Amino acid sequence: MARQHPGHTARLTPDLFDLLSADAPAEDFRALTARARAAGAAPEDLAELADATAKALRIRGTLREHRRRERELTALFDTASDLAALRDLDSVLRSIVRRARMLLGTDTAYLTLPDEEAGDTYMRVTDGSVSPIFQSLRLGLGDGLGGLVAQTARPYATPDYRTDTRFRHVDRVDVGVSDEGLVAILGVPLLLGSTRGDGGKVVGVLMAADRAPRTFGSDEVALLSSLATHAAIAIDTARALADTRAAVTELAEANTVIRAHADAVQRAEEAHDKLTDLVLRGGDLPDVAAAVAELLGGFVAVHDTDGLDLTGSATDGDCTPLGRVDLVRAAEESQALGRAVARHGVWVCAILAGPEALGSLVLHRADLEDADRRVFERAGVVAALLLLLRRSVAETENRVRGELLADLLTDPDRDPASLSARAGRSGIDLDRPHLVLVADTATSAQERLAARARQYLFGGGGVTAQHAGSTVLLLPDDGTPPGEAARRAASRLGAGTAAPVTVAAAGPATGVRAIAAAHAEAARCLRALVVLGRAGDGACAAELGFLGVVLGNRQDVEAFVGDALGPLLAYDTRRGTELVRTLRAYFACGGSLTRAKDELHIHVNTVVQRLDRVEALLGPEWNHPQQALELQLALRLHQLTERAPRR
Repeated sequence: MARQHPGHTARLTPDLFDLLSADAPAEDFRALTARARAAGAAPEDLAELADATAKALRIRGTLREHRRRERELTALFDTASDLAALRDLDSVLRSIVRRARMLLGTDTAYLTLPDEEAGDTYMRVTDGSVSPIFQSLRLGLGDGLGGLVAQTARPYATPDYRTDTRFRHVDRVDVGVSDEGLVAILGVPLLLGSTRGDGGKVVGVLMAADRAPRTFGSDEVALLSSLATHAAIAIDTARALADTRAAVTELAEANTVIRAHADAVQRAEEAHDKLTDLVLRGGDLPDVAAAVAELLGGFVAVHDTDGLDLTGSATDGDCTPLGRVDLVRAAEESQALGRAVARHGVWVCAILAGPEALGSLVLHRADLEDADRRVFERAGVVAALLLLLRRSVAETENRVRGELLADLLTDPDRDPASLSARAGRSGIDLDRPHLVLVADTATSAQERLAARARQYLFGGGGVTAQHAGSTVLLLPDDGTPPGEAARRAASRLGAGTAAPVTVAAAGPATGVRAIAAAHAEAARCLRALVVLGRAGDGACAAELGFLGVVLGNRQDVEAFVGDALGPLLAYDTRRGTELVRTLRAYFACGGSLTRAKDELHIHVNTVVQRLDRVEALLGPEWNHPQQALELQLALRLHQLTERAPRR
């Protein structure tokens, strides 16, 4: 049969090129042969056209493969670019997972990382996932396909996860996979330390999955493995950067610590040099306090063991927010801990000479860094040195002065002028008024009392000596009443001696003979305190009532009468009454109201009313034996002083 359409293949060739150019489906290529057959093309033309179509399809496949490889290379280059500009590991991993899903054309892709503490792996990044259960899955080694890849460090693919028996199915993993609807899964390991797929450390698993059955080819495995390699590099780089940042941070912190330590050492050296120079130049406690205040800021004071200020910044020692009691407790705590302690906005550092407490250094400053605290504590050492030097000098001076005081009390009439001259050479001006205190305690505590007396006078300009079995203190008169001075000394000496200390005071006295007489009065007063059962107390003769009149050298009768009868005398003068006369008659009649009313020639009710007024003015104990005795003595003395002018 003759050919109907010669050259038909040649006419259809441009159509093949158009289909190639458009990357048309294979069905469009085969449709050309069907058209030629329908047009009556000869068999040889149809065979030629089929051969040309087959070649065109092969060219189409080659072009598609080239384009696929081009996309893969582009994706790998983009991934490498992301790694080169790595700033955020999560962003890079999300980019890799997204590209894996796009290049393989899967429904989802995800990446798991190991949790070394828990001993399993967890979902780090997912793309295309819709199941919260799946996104929170954790897989143990060998559990599920991902666990198998992590355990063996080899790629695995399954066209149907549910029926694959090569790996261990675990309920929680199967539930997550089923909830996500995954069927076909491909997983490749993220390896470090190997350029081949047969070794190295597994740092994660990259997986791609479809929700329908699918067989993954070797090219797809290779592509996903390349992306996994980039992911492993990203993780390793991120860890290296994290380690580097941590190392840099540690170095910075170490540098800060070293710099702070260097500054602290330099500051301590400067403080040490300054305080040492101060001591060598003969500085005293106020100079130390001023130097520390300049170094650390704030106000600084030095206190003795009783909390009294030694720097002259306060007269009563209560210059801190703590008060003396709390200050002493804080100093004891500082001594026990061996460092400064903070209390109510101030810092307290015990001043120690070995185990012995000499006082405390107080800094009025709320915050104190470690370096400054060490400077403050070092200042406490310098203060201890000064206190020891000061105490040593004071004890030496006190020995000389004590001998003088002992000679003065032993024989004041032997050579008063010589004694005054010796006192002047020792720094004691006997022409100034002085108080004389005599203190006594239990025999076992006598030595402690003598030592405590020296500390009590520390820095005060007084002198102490042992005389006639008692401790004698000679204090410059500062206006403090003798009784108050005696009570203050009894309290502080008793606390330091750890035993009751009884103190009697007399004075002020001026001159050798007057001081000796004041000592005799104080000694008699001390014996009276002991007899009265007032051990551990302090008083002067004037405070002992009629005993003071008897014991005192000056025998201040008017003062005694005024103390005992003053309210009655004032009332009689103001009202024109006779309370003093009524009281005298009452005592003279032995406390008999009937005899008293006869003596006074008044009604007994009047006597009762007057005595009620006496009780209102003198107190309810006016008729008790001790006060009654004082009142009778005062009434007698008052009567004598009234008669004296007439005689």
